Amino acid sequence: MQVSDENGSDDIRIRKRCKAARSIKSFSTSGKRRSEVRSRHFRVGIVAALLMTACAPNIYSQSPPPADLKGAVLVGYQGWFRCPGDGSPGNGWSHWSKGAPTPDNMSVDLYADTSELDSKSLCQLPAATINGKAAYVFSSFPKETTEKHFEWMQTYGIDGALVQRFINSIPRSKKEGDVVLKNVRAAAENHNRVFAVEYDLTGAQADTVFRQLQDDWTYMKELKIPSSRAYLRLKGRPVVSVWGLGLRDGRHVVDPVLALQIILWFKQNAHAVVIGGVPAGWGSLSGDSTVDPEWAKVYAALDVVQPWTVGRYRNLDAADQWKSSHLMPDLKLAEKNHQLYMPVIFPGFSWHNLNRGSAENQIPRLGGEFMWKQAYNARTAGATMLKIAMFDEVNEGTAIFKAVSQRDEAPKPGYWLTLDADDRKLPADWYLRISQEISRMFHGEIKPTSKLPLKTSDVSK
Repeated sequence: MQVSDENGSDDIRIRKRCKAARSIKSFSTSGKRRSEVRSRHFRVGIVAALLMTACAPNIYSQSPPPADLKGAVLVGYQGWFRCPGDGSPGNGWSHWSKGAPTPDNMSVDLYADTSELDSKSLCQLPAATINGKAAYVFSSFPKETTEKHFEWMQTYGIDGALVQRFINSIPRSKKEGDVVLKNVRAAAENHNRVFAVEYDLTGAQADTVFRQLQDDWTYMKELKIPSSRAYLRLKGRPVVSVWGLGLRDGRHVVDPVLALQIILWFKQNAHAVVIGGVPAGWGSLSGDSTVDPEWAKVYAALDVVQPWTVGRYRNLDAADQWKSSHLMPDLKLAEKNHQLYMPVIFPGFSWHNLNRGSAENQIPRLGGEFMWKQAYNARTAGATMLKIAMFDEVNEGTAIFKAVSQRDEAPKPGYWLTLDADDRKLPADWYLRISQEISRMFHGEIKPTSKLPLKTSDVSK
């Protein structure tokens, strides 16, 4: 990915200027008379400040992913939170809790930092407070929410989002006028990000799913979603992701004939590039993948393979083992099949409130080390693009957007996951900052390093 200024200067020139700025900034007066260098210091300081300003993160000058998607770092985006008074037709709580929120029925773990959100985005929790004051969550429905989220993506160098479209929730989305998807389109255009539709086939019925996808993609074209200037394209063709192919959990598409029919229709009739959200064991037809040998043909028909890894490993050692057991063999197979490969990484995992029998902070984030390790392993294995799961998934505790730093900043009573869960004091945007470093690594702006290149002492809240 290239970073260009308005005159078309490429990223090489910018890097040279940045290097010069850093050299100027480190200029020392040791051994010289202060009176002789004070004026020079003033002039040099101005030049350094101007150059360093140009070198600061400025995603407005960053071009979209190139035609081959090399270097692209995308996030999964749910956009499914609703609450009373947010303007949505249902006018009720959705995905925050099972009914009106109480400490006993919450469905989320990670507590989002809502301090930067517009008042139109906020929803007051009825049965919780923070240090005696009202506690808030947010609705995804108002345009202000999506604007802020894509502003963050821009600020932290995330290229764009794969917007989740659940097959069984399409009627509800249409009833809402697909407001969230339209807001995503506008926000992506406003902030120079890309987006694409990612169909989630969880709960799909074998006898209706193909027709549902055909009809909905036609509807997407009527809404002019794929024709948006921000819509993700690969070599001129719109990208569509179909998640839930071949998982053997009984909740997704397991018929290889049906799956191939879906893929070929999108490729041949819709003239789209198809990303396949597939099991982690797709390459060996093992583990979470169906074992029918016909699925090898299905997986090979995809343009981009995106294996699901959330929860498949739980610590740093296991992430390293995953590189040799899955990442490297997967990349070789994808190359053999003339496919692109998009590994999935996640910051950690916690769904205690959603599944009360599960542990709190089930897969610790380790202050970002867990997430960085996965990204580093993917890049050094040879991956050229990446999906981060997820941007706003607080239900399973995988969100990377801004979250509160300390437990005393979250509501009481009840369990809430905060960024100090691993006994580390972190700023609210810590995982966005890590995502920015991951993007820089995949964009080729920094070399891969095994250690997280950020320290809390380097940043301030």
